[in-house]
Amino acid sequence: MPNSPILPSIDYTSSDAITLEIIDTMISYFGESERKVITETIWDTYLFARDAHSTQIRKSGEPYITHPLEAAKLLLRLKPDLVTVQSCILHDVIEDTPRDQDEIEKNFWKDVAEICQWLSKLSNIKYRWEERTIESLRKMLIAMVSDLRVIIVKLADRLHNMQTLDHHPDPAKRERIALETLNIYAPIADRLGIFEFKEALETECFRILYPEDYNRITTELASLREQQDFFINKAREVIRGVINPEVPILDISYRIKAPFSIYRKLSRKEYSYTHTGDLYDLFAIRIITDDVRHCYEILWVLHNVFVPMPKRFKDYIALPKENGYQSLHTTVVGLFPDLRSQPTEIQIRTMEMHIQAEVGIAAHFEYSETGKSQKSKDSYWVQTIKWIVDAEQWWGEFMHEMKMNVFEDQIFIFTPRGDIITLPKWSTPIDFAYSIHSNLWNTVTIAKVNWHVVPLDYKLRNGESIEIITDKSRKPKPIWLSFVATAKAKEYIRQFINREERSFFIEKGRTILNSYLMKNYAHGLDKELTILRNVDGHNLDMKERDDVLVQLGNLSRKPSSILRVIHDEIIHTELWEKITDEKNEHEKKKSRDEKNKTQSEWAYVIIWKARDIPYKMAQCCNPTVKDRKIVGAIGQWIVTIHRFDCENINKIELERRMLAKWSDDAESTGIIFTVECILRDKRWLLMELTTILYQMGLSVKSVTTEDIDTNKVKDIFTLEYNEDDYYIYDRLEARFRFEIKELIEMRLISIY
Repeated sequence: MPNSPILPSIDYTSSDAITLEIIDTMISYFGESERKVITETIWDTYLFARDAHSTQIRKSGEPYITHPLEAAKLLLRLKPDLVTVQSCILHDVIEDTPRDQDEIEKNFWKDVAEICQWLSKLSNIKYRWEERTIESLRKMLIAMVSDLRVIIVKLADRLHNMQTLDHHPDPAKRERIALETLNIYAPIADRLGIFEFKEALETECFRILYPEDYNRITTELASLREQQDFFINKAREVIRGVINPEVPILDISYRIKAPFSIYRKLSRKEYSYTHTGDLYDLFAIRIITDDVRHCYEILWVLHNVFVPMPKRFKDYIALPKENGYQSLHTTVVGLFPDLRSQPTEIQIRTMEMHIQAEVGIAAHFEYSETGKSQKSKDSYWVQTIKWIVDAEQWWGEFMHEMKMNVFEDQIFIFTPRGDIITLPKWSTPIDFAYSIHSNLWNTVTIAKVNWHVVPLDYKLRNGESIEIITDKSRKPKPIWLSFVATAKAKEYIRQFINREERSFFIEKGRTILNSYLMKNYAHGLDKELTILRNVDGHNLDMKERDDVLVQLGNLSRKPSSILRVIHDEIIHTELWEKITDEKNEHEKKKSRDEKNKTQSEWAYVIIWKARDIPYKMAQCCNPTVKDRKIVGAIGQWIVTIHRFDCENINKIELERRMLAKWSDDAESTGIIFTVECILRDKRWLLMELTTILYQMGLSVKSVTTEDIDTNKVKDIFTLEYNEDDYYIYDRLEARFRFEIKELIEMRLISIY
């Protein structure tokens, strides 16, 4: 062991041993030829970090240095390079000690210092509901696309923190950290394909957030331990007995469904399972062979010997998951009739595929001298993150794009030449076109799916073949923004139309904001856009007010986000004082008994459309259900509800305020609009119209039909859409004109 000066006040025997363990593990996969370099580099890194943290003790009572060392041990499962391990050992130095980036760069490599600097920036992430996490999450994503090793180290750091979280004395903070991990870090580990980290993170979150369910499921799993051992021994015997001995089988193992996955499946309403042992996919057999040809040969034999379950076969070799996962999945009946009556899931893969499944994107790190991997940085998923981060949308749109493009499932679409294009679920022909080339998406006119013409807002399905027909005279349309799914498509459409059709977006933005104000405040816009005279703390001239309307019109911002950053005095003057104090007719008709009911008996507060955020009533203004306009202020783990006109709410900074309303508030969160259609009359016409309305998710509030003459009819629909999509009429008109050949004329009567 190299010489190490031991500080007299702290016993470093354990941390010295962990460091030697790290060195030995790295030598095992780097090779004996690298022993000297690895030993000296890791030991020097350890001494530097140990000295920097010499005055710090963890809540467990251990020297602080044990945390980065234990995180590095977890990281070794991915067989990382030297830079990554050094960065993990040093990851808290900049954040928690006087040492800075320059000092790390002076003693070690530049890459190590840069990764540590990014990790220091990420350490400030705090999960306090969706909005307050967004900017920190954006920083994390920027760090990821800069160097994926940043997030890999962060995942190891977070996993060790979760494993030792019981030492934290504050239950509320333990839950906050677990929620953050479950909603941000576990999905990122999943998308990177680091399944072991994803499963371990979810298990620790499950233990903290749902302790009773965790204890029940882990107890049930423990009771099945003997069955598990018999299961795998029997599996090896049966499978080797039916597979041709000439087909190499490198290993037969099994995986047990993770506790949190079991909990989610037991909780789903579509399943009737009550106990862990009821799940037929509780155990899955893994067969490892030498090449792809033998994977399919093994599958063919199993499907001939046993009965495959319909719709349970998935070919992830031909169509890999976006994180690179490849395997054949099938479920057969009758494999172990004496052991389990349930079907058995079988996974077949090569050794390379198995390594990919275990360590995900880390399996593709082709490190040069600086340790950077071009292969991982160029992946579709990483490129998608770049589009989302660079777009700089408002927080709600940003989170929607993250969920849609990053954390949602992917689909695979075939080009006419048979190439495979990866897209997020719910993508449309326009998204496909934008994923190919600008010469294609600029001129889209017709889309054919499986050789049939479809509307441009058609939702693509996995495995479909698509062909785009172009017309040089066509150009992107604003309506596309309301249905495209990918961040890349939205950004390019906005760029093109913002240059070409600013006046269109101004008028559309005016319509959107005016409708929102009329619906929620019974007061619309004036000609000078007075309500927009001060936004985000800045006084705006008319051009800048028009810029805000453009943001609304191109859907990069929502009306609610604008109202939240308008100066309070303007809202009070322009909206609040102009709202009548008279009770509406509905309130007048309430019975005396109902009026005397307490708030908890018949109404509660909904904060940002969420029903489970803890809140309390402000003592300064004591709002009741009679105060129909309320606003929330974020405090420490609880939201305080004030009356809208409370003097104290104006003293609270804007970023701490949250929209709130009573649960019995009749305010609609969607769109209600009325359209008039003139059509050539024919049999079943109304059925065709309502079928389209159903497919688009529109509810029919009312419909009237009037004969114009013997050949024409006028239909008037009042429709409701449950989202604030002010392009819904444009989409409906486009769909009617595409599918209803009898449509002569169509116009929008009202929208609110």
